[in-house]
Amino acid sequence: MATYVLVPGACHGGWWYEPLAAELRQEGHVAYPVTLTGLGDPQELLAKPINLDTHIEDVVRLLVEADLHDVVLCGHSYAGMVITGVADRVPERIASLVYVDAFVPEDGASVMSLTSGFWHDWYIGGAKADGIGVAPLPVLDPRATPHPLACLVQAIRLTGALRRVPRREYVYLANFENTPFTPFYERLREDPGWHVRSLPVGHNILRDAPDDFRKILLGAAP
Repeated sequence: MATYVLVPGACHGGWWYEPLAAELRQEGHVAYPVTLTGLGDPQELLAKPINLDTHIEDVVRLLVEADLHDVVLCGHSYAGMVITGVADRVPERIASLVYVDAFVPEDGASVMSLTSGFWHDWYIGGAKADGIGVAPLPVLDPRATPHPLACLVQAIRLTGALRRVPRREYVYLANFENTPFTPFYERLREDPGWHVRSLPVGHNILRDAPDDFRKILLGAAP
């Protein structure tokens, strides 16, 4: 039996992972689809400041309070920032990191510093209404909610402790238009410390290649 903690990308909650989580549970595994602060109840965006540290703390708190160990920690898209921070804080609880078309930041990087052009237009333009939340792109699921702008602006701070995680995987989704993730794929596929693969699908892997995604997660289990 493996334990999976599944962190969604910008504007998405744990609902995005639920079909996959249900399949993993049916196979006897434990799965926690995470809804990060501000992504479940939009009123949270106005109630308190939310930044990248908030989201990292959300996942660390889950791991500690549920006393989870040997975790397969998966992050899609923006959540690469989150799982990187989590792994740096509690590497002893994590067996595998699985980045799915996601950011892999180094110390001092932010989503804003790792993107440009189309993405900056969305982040800044999408926050015009209140300067707090970035409105979902029209192509996203109707359940998508505004994403806290500060999460995209704040730089991550890393000690290097995440290098203690035994296994790291990167899944590149090659048919994602305007992808900001090509540099990570090109860098990591030359790194012997990573297991890297590419799939000829778009960014929504749960829609385009759900069976491949499930097999990748099963293969990442300790």
